This record gives sequence, C-alpha cells and structure tokens, in this order.
Amino acid sequence: MYSCCCYLKSPPSSLFPLKLQERIFKSSNLVVCANKSHVDKLVNRDRAISEDEAAKGSGTTARGRRLLRVREEKRKREHEHLHTYPQWAKVLEDACKHDSELRVVLGDSLGNPDLMRQRVEQRVRQKGRADFHKSKSGSILAFKVNFRDFNPLDSYIWIELYGSPSDRDVDLIGSVIQSWYVMGRLGAFNSSNLQLASSSMEYDPLYDADRGFQVMSSSFHDIGDVEFQDNWGRFWVDLGTSDFLAIDVLLNCLTVLSSEYVGIQQVVFGGHKIGDWEEGMTSQEDGYKYFKI
Repeated sequence: MYSCCCYLKSPPSSLFPLKLQERIFKSSNLVVCANKSHVDKLVNRDRAISEDEAAKGSGTTARGRRLLRVREEKRKREHEHLHTYPQWAKVLEDACKHDSELRVVLGDSLGNPDLMRQRVEQRVRQKGRADFHKSKSGSILAFKVNFRDFNPLDSYIWIELYGSPSDRDVDLIGSVIQSWYVMGRLGAFNSSNLQLASSSMEYDPLYDADRGFQVMSSSFHDIGDVEFQDNWGRFWVDLGTSDFLAIDVLLNCLTVLSSEYVGIQQVVFGGHKIGDWEEGMTSQEDGYKYFKI
C-alpha cells in the first residue's frame, strides 16, 4: 500500500522568530493521504464518464456502432462481388432462374465460381462433349413426295433415306411415327372441328366446347411396326376415320426431322414393293432393323 503526503511550505522567516516559526509550521502542516487503489478507481470512473459523454455527443450507442460496422462490411462484400465476380458465373446464375435442369446441375454451388465450374465440367463429362458440339446431321434438300394407289385403310408408307440408318436413327424415326399414331388414335386428325385454325389471335378467340363434343369422332385404326432394309423403311397404316389432315401433319414432322436429324430422300404413300425391298428378310446381318410401335 502506497501513500502520498503533501506539506505546506513554512511561513517566511522574516515575519516571525525562529522558534515561533517552527511551532507555526508544525501546527499548520496539512497532510493529505489517499490509497493508490482509491485514486485509480477515481481515474477510471472519470475516464468512463468521458467516454460515455463522447458517445452521447456522437448520438450513437454500442449496438448502433456494431450494426454500422456490419453494414459497412456487407457493403464491401457486395462491392467486391459486383466488380470481381466472373461474368460467365453471372450469366449462369441468371439462366438458372428460367432453366430447371441447369438449377439441378449447379445445385448449391451458386455464388461459388470454382464449384460452379466443377459442376458444369462434370456434367459435360457425363453427357459427352460430342453431344454438345454436334452439328446438324440432316439434309439441306427437301424430300420428294409421291402417291402410288394409296389406300388410307390398307397401305404402306415408304421412307427412303440417304444411307443405312443407325440404331439412333431408327429409334428417332420410330418415335415420330409412334407419336403420330397415338395422336390419331385419340382423334386429333379431325378436320370437322378446326375452330381456331383460321382465327385471329389479336383478340381472345372463342371456342365452342359443345360443338367440339358433338362432332363425329375421327380415329386412327391401326399401324404396323417401322421396318428398315438398308436405306429403305416402311410401315403399314389403317387411317380409319381420320381425315387427310393426318397426312399433312406427318409430312410436317418428317420435313423437320429430315432437315435437322436424319436426311430423307423421298416419302412414298402406297405401293407394295419399292426399291430393293425383299419380303421375309428379317435378318439383322442383312441390314434389317425395326422399331416396335
């Protein structure tokens, strides 16, 4: 424990005799002692009061200052994200808003460019780079269309390609024919109920559901499997009560199929033997392939 003592100076010697001066000095000494710990407490209290007064003077509190620092740090992060974030990552994030498949691919990697790149590269490796950069494999020429004693209730439809089809080509052509048949089976090719075909879409058109319900049904009856021998393919059809609208729809589908995917030279409606077709040849070694409808 420390103490400090303060003594008053002795009175001037010119005013009193020496003995009287000593007596006055002893009787008038003022000793002020204080504990150092008490002095430290007083100093700390004064310092705290000064800080509180400074904070009050600035109009902020400790919580307010913390919130201010948090906002400032967030603003800095947003600024860095805006000016240093890769442009390609921004494009991917924007595309995710409208592409559910891309959202599945990226998953929880949004906001992390390195992880986003890894997810995309992984997807490319799984799907195969060839599928991403594959050019059109169809034909730039329009195919020919011929009719040879076509009977819509019992006839073959023939398709001549530019070369022997691959398994992928067979599946693609067969899927188109199968979809065409399913639509016909459900009565899609009924020209008696084309209420909106010539309507203007500038204003909301009106559709009479009762009229559509009362129209006589038009149904595709039957179809055979799609067969291929070398570059020729065929399938048997019975259009039933479907209108010739079905033929137009089929040709529209085959037109895009030929220009984009599998080149077609000609389509023949009717006829029993076209090209080098041999009845009964069903050996895959001889170039026979088929698609089950």
